[in-house]
Amino acid sequence: MKTTIFKLNVALMLFLCMVTQVKAQDIVGSWEGKLLVQGTEIPLVFDVKSENEGYSSQMDSPTQGAMGIPMDETLFDDNTLTIKFNQAGIKYVGILKEATITGTFYQGGAEFPLSLSKTVKTVPGNPSLPTSEAELEKLSNWNPTNYKYAVEDYFARPKARSFSFSPNGTYLSYREKDENAKNHVYVKNLETNEVKRVIEEKEELIRGFGWANDNRLIYVMDKGGNENYHLFAVDIDGTNQKELTPYEGVKVEILEGLKEDKDHMIISMNKNNPQIFEPYKINIITGDLVQLYKNEDPANPINGYEFDKDGKLRGFSKMRNGVNVDLYYTIDGENYEVKKQLNWKDNFSISSFNYASKNPHEAYVISNLDSDKTQIYLYDLKEDKAIKKLFSNDDYDVSGMSLSRNRNYELDYFVYEGEKRVVVPVSDYYKKLHKKITTKFPNYNYSIADVTDDESKYLIFIQSDKLYGTYYSYDVKKGEFKLLYNLMPNLIEKDMAEMRPITFKSRDGKTIHGYITLPKEALNGKKVPVIVNPHGGPQGIRDSWGFNPEAQLFASRGYATLQVNFRISGGYGKAFLESGFKQIGRKAMDDVEDGLKYVAEQGWVDKNNAAIYGGSHGGYAVLRGLTKTPDLYACGVDYVGVSNIFTFFNSFPEYWKPYTEIVKEIWYDSDIPEEKVIMEEVSPVFHVDKIKKPLFVVQGANDPRVNIDESDQIVSSLREKGFDVPYMVRYDEGHGFAKEENSIALYKTMMGFFAKHLKPEIKQPIKK
Repeated sequence: MKTTIFKLNVALMLFLCMVTQVKAQDIVGSWEGKLLVQGTEIPLVFDVKSENEGYSSQMDSPTQGAMGIPMDETLFDDNTLTIKFNQAGIKYVGILKEATITGTFYQGGAEFPLSLSKTVKTVPGNPSLPTSEAELEKLSNWNPTNYKYAVEDYFARPKARSFSFSPNGTYLSYREKDENAKNHVYVKNLETNEVKRVIEEKEELIRGFGWANDNRLIYVMDKGGNENYHLFAVDIDGTNQKELTPYEGVKVEILEGLKEDKDHMIISMNKNNPQIFEPYKINIITGDLVQLYKNEDPANPINGYEFDKDGKLRGFSKMRNGVNVDLYYTIDGENYEVKKQLNWKDNFSISSFNYASKNPHEAYVISNLDSDKTQIYLYDLKEDKAIKKLFSNDDYDVSGMSLSRNRNYELDYFVYEGEKRVVVPVSDYYKKLHKKITTKFPNYNYSIADVTDDESKYLIFIQSDKLYGTYYSYDVKKGEFKLLYNLMPNLIEKDMAEMRPITFKSRDGKTIHGYITLPKEALNGKKVPVIVNPHGGPQGIRDSWGFNPEAQLFASRGYATLQVNFRISGGYGKAFLESGFKQIGRKAMDDVEDGLKYVAEQGWVDKNNAAIYGGSHGGYAVLRGLTKTPDLYACGVDYVGVSNIFTFFNSFPEYWKPYTEIVKEIWYDSDIPEEKVIMEEVSPVFHVDKIKKPLFVVQGANDPRVNIDESDQIVSSLREKGFDVPYMVRYDEGHGFAKEENSIALYKTMMGFFAKHLKPEIKQPIKK
């Protein structure tokens, strides 16, 4: 009898173990569900793993770009799953029945029903391609660590930044970083010195913020770098926080702040059609919307709105046939008539209406209709004629101007960018202020970061090629400058490298400008390795003189940095810009190569020890450089770069699609047989057999501009040929890394990659 009972107990124990194992196996895996919060569905995914006779889990919130968040506690007992994330005050409790977990999601005192079902987790791109973190860490270890400045010194966010006054000057807002690298927004009362944290940064980054009025701040966030920005607002004491545009898949752009109407602003959204944007007047307290105009023709959309300071729609620009632009203007405030028929390449933009004039149709206009370089005119929009030309420069486009609202909209200064930023004062008031600033800070670039409505306080930002940046306040009544904040006091100016403007002739005789940042070894006569860094864009973008953290990091490791403003770059006139159309990957690349030849001839760099690195179009230039001139570069780093022009065009975000014909005029048109051949010639993915130098590829998984497929294609094509390609992917980033920890990881790995391939004397990884 005892033996029989013993056998039954053993059998029962074995059965219970089997049941437990089945249950354990059932709970392991990915579980997805949707929270319904104030009418908005928020997808969530929990990944449950078996670990050390227990469980661990991670949470993804895909629409918020928060991926792989480790949970603090994961328990599964008696068919009940309990998950806790203490930092965010999150808890989930659910009961497993068959293939469904039914339970409750708790956060911040609120409870939401949440049912989860088993799923196969998917991520953008091919998840088998990215290099493991262990291998990337091994690569970063090639970079010696005994430097005066670490990677973090250049790329950790400043402890505080983004300072601005409230309109009345009573408060100062700024961002400050905590111990977890989260950048919260604070408001300081300048009369009492009381400081209050008003916006807490959580998983999603605060992409920008500013004053809506004296009592309320606005800010924008997207989800994981997808660039679908939403608008939020909060009072200066941190209360009354509200998401003003809770629309999934919709992008917000701010058009006018409306200082004359403190409770409203004007925004645009692609809410009714993802391809086109329409203007709305939004109440920054309630979120109430009033649509101000309809944009109903996706084939010929309105692509720009002109509002005045009172929020009245005075005009708009409307596409015609994909490449032409009609400028509409209203005389009576109701009927809009075509005033100008332009090509998209023409520049005719209203900088501001002239509110000081009795003529309501007078405006300051930036135009190149009658010149190669953009110039500033005083213009009568009703009569469609220039009153007078106000400013121009023979060599560079004029980029802007400034008016004083406090002094009846007096014209203060013009700005253009030559080798450096140039401010040209106009009003007597500003001439005196300009002289005070430039006398106090000679040989530095300055900009007015902010000014109070009554112009009693100015916030002045000072920078140079060796100074990361400092904020000074200027008290007009006292005539005193006061240092408010040094963004990076750890980076000593005398230790930083010089950025020199350069000018050279291309192989076909065109004058090309750019910059070379030289480490001290180069100044002492040594030919140093060089990193060629083509800019993004490419059209209308240019490199500029000033502090460049990348170039300074490279210089600290003994590398020069070459930045060439190749044909198609902005700021040098429309002839120079248009000379680069249909030349991407061809003559634009020739200019980069000619720049490398020029700096080598000056004796600064070793032309046989050159790398190429860039992001976006710059990433494309890396791949194109390694296929066009396979022996020119020792290695390359492609950061969110295009590899296949055909698939790049096919993956445009919806709001780019109305501009497809323009992009074809800038790049190439596959419908034209001759240009289709060129597209195949300059798309690197079709020429991977020519790549014979080391390549490192970097990509944000949620990139809406350069889809992850562009990087996947080049990596998989090269690996199929037996080529070793380290590949870094971040699943919480978009078009470039915005999170501090990701950015630092990128540059550490990049510096290891360069140390391995630009320092041939280093044969083995450095042990930390």
